[in-house]
Amino acid sequence: MTDRPNGLTYAQAGVDIDAGAALVEAIKPLAKSTRRPGADAALGGFGALFDLKAAGFSDPLIVSTTDGVGTKLKIAIESGHHDTVGVDLVAMCVNDLLAQGAEPLMFLDYYATGRLEVEIGRRVVAGIAEGCRQAGAALVGGETAEMPGMYSEGDYDLAGFSIGAVERDAVLPRLETQAAGDLLIGVGSSGPHSNGYSLVRKIVERSGLAWDAPAPFEAGKTLGEALMAPTRIYIKSVLPLIKQGLVEAGAHITGGGLIENPPRCIADGLVPRFDWEAWPLPPVFAWLQQVGGVADHELRRTFNCGVGFVLIVKPRHAEAVLAGLMEAGETAFVCGQLEKAGA
Repeated sequence: MTDRPNGLTYAQAGVDIDAGAALVEAIKPLAKSTRRPGADAALGGFGALFDLKAAGFSDPLIVSTTDGVGTKLKIAIESGHHDTVGVDLVAMCVNDLLAQGAEPLMFLDYYATGRLEVEIGRRVVAGIAEGCRQAGAALVGGETAEMPGMYSEGDYDLAGFSIGAVERDAVLPRLETQAAGDLLIGVGSSGPHSNGYSLVRKIVERSGLAWDAPAPFEAGKTLGEALMAPTRIYIKSVLPLIKQGLVEAGAHITGGGLIENPPRCIADGLVPRFDWEAWPLPPVFAWLQQVGGVADHELRRTFNCGVGFVLIVKPRHAEAVLAGLMEAGETAFVCGQLEKAGA
């Protein structure tokens, strides 16, 4: 092969192969820190293997989920807070696994940008590794895509993919056992999590506040810091209760809020009836509602309103479930019950 004196290079097209290689080297120890039984989390191959037997499963079903972080990324980019969006990415996927009763096993990410900045990429992936440790999942691979012309300067996007497993006889929801009178138990959120941020950004624009202004609803933090609070990961607190057979169903409260998500795990003929006075609206949501003039119904179908996960339990199990959640460090409370539709 001969040299061409006027030939173009990939770097001249805007893609820095060396930066990509540097990022891979930087994240190898992060991936290694997420090792778990069944996966060694080694990077570099074309695929990742998982040993279900080594993880203790006997007759499992595989469950897969995928999600992103949405326009919360715009706040991260504009405010420079890149360290926790990776936790958000993992949380949005593994909490969905939890709603099926599944244990997270593996996680992969897709990180796309116009121009790869190694340090920002490392901070993002460090957050992903932290989320994987919280979830007990192995970070087994991913894709870093440098695509000049696709993204504006400084912009990047994230997508996540999680794989979990659940024993065949333990899949949630248990629709056939649900009945009117079953209780809704809310598990507290850390804020808006990763939903409704297009509305959040619109409200902040209306407020006239900069991201580095003091947060009106949380002392000691800037507005950007407060709104970038990472999504809670409920695996270690909720999964043990599911494995004990104490839970009939679970709903991860994401886009659609408390209005649209719970019905996804409830049997036909039953509806959730929330007691909206059962918990105080967290200050961040009260501020968003006040500044944005957001009606109650719109707030409840856009945001989690302080409830990041809802469990459906039999009344006889409520005390044990509440005690288990609070012992695990969660804020938990009965927030309603199931009723017959049309009652």
